[in-house]
Amino acid sequence: MIRVLLVDDDALVRSGLRIMLAGAANLDVVAEAADGREVLGAVDLHRPDVVLMDIRMPQLDGIAATRLLAAQPDPPAVVVLTTFDADELVLRALQAGAAGFLLKDTPPAEIVRAIELVHAGDGMLSPAVTRRLISLVAGDSDAAARTDHARDRMATLTPREHDVALAVGRGHANAEIAAALHLSVPTVKAHVSRLLDKLDVDNRVQIALLVQDASGH
Repeated sequence: MIRVLLVDDDALVRSGLRIMLAGAANLDVVAEAADGREVLGAVDLHRPDVVLMDIRMPQLDGIAATRLLAAQPDPPAVVVLTTFDADELVLRALQAGAAGFLLKDTPPAEIVRAIELVHAGDGMLSPAVTRRLISLVAGDSDAAARTDHARDRMATLTPREHDVALAVGRGHANAEIAAALHLSVPTVKAHVSRLLDKLDVDNRVQIALLVQDASGH
């Protein structure tokens, strides 16, 4: 059972999400929070596996709350909820440690699938989402400085690790990477774990962001 915490300042949104997720046999909404300030306490108390986090909240927004969570030992995966996909706030949330993002009008089955994916550590970067990320990164004012930094980090990788990183950057899941590179899925998982360590990032989304930064696009 995947334990889920809902964080949104709109009670109607929380209620809608709770009703929608109640239909999934493997999910359990263990708690709700109305603002980012309540997130750390709710996580300590209820130990969720995944947090669905509104990006815009009046007192402590989803970006700051995600950053606070990322600094905790063994934090839950965070998926930010947003109304607009081409939004610099989304990029900031992903840089803060979110494992992905969803539009609030995403179909219920896709939201359930996204929760399952981030819980499994397999990422939720579809090719369409990756294209949006590239455009967000390209328009960011710090892009030039980050490109140099990212290229230095990528230079520490072995050729095989570099191949896996590029595949993660394209939004491919472990099974797809294994097929493309003629590796076993456990070997790909081991490579991804080493990438997280060597690149000093928290999740697959941040590997993808680093790959995009290094490309200079």
